[in-house]
Amino acid sequence: MSLVVCPECKNNISEKAFSCPSCGHPMRTNPLWRGYQYKTKTTIGGWPLVHIAVGRDKNTGKLLVAKGIIAIGQFGIGLVTIAQFGIGIVFGLGQFMAGLAVVAQFALGFYFGLGQFATGLVAIGQFAFGEYVLAFKGYGKHVWSQEVADPEAVEYFKNLWESAKTLINVS
Repeated sequence: MSLVVCPECKNNISEKAFSCPSCGHPMRTNPLWRGYQYKTKTTIGGWPLVHIAVGRDKNTGKLLVAKGIIAIGQFGIGLVTIAQFGIGIVFGLGQFMAGLAVVAQFALGFYFGLGQFATGLVAIGQFAFGEYVLAFKGYGKHVWSQEVADPEAVEYFKNLWESAKTLINVS
């Protein structure tokens, strides 16, 4: 094991140290802090068209957040976002996501949410909350669930399914 010099306090420390034991300065040799970032040169309103960011910043150790028109990463915010945690202003896809239309394990949709837990004007999920709800366990104005079959909800979701089949050209 070799030693490196802490850039802050100048003490010799292990190259495998996450931070300096003397002053706490983060060490950029920490393999957990290796991240990747890509931004397009094209920007719209100051945001890159595409920003991909995963891991941690090599210099500061801070988590990288993708911020762009299209944002892709562990954490992201953009018009269209694909992330583990994020905000997709128009559309989001991920594990925990908020936005206008969202597909996620935890989908906090304002208009449409699809996920294990979903919210939205239209919400589809195992547990869902909204105006029109299709769920195993749902709460809302018009619910189609294991316990309730509101006729307006049934008609709405059957029409939605027919529209979706037509859109993707399925018989």
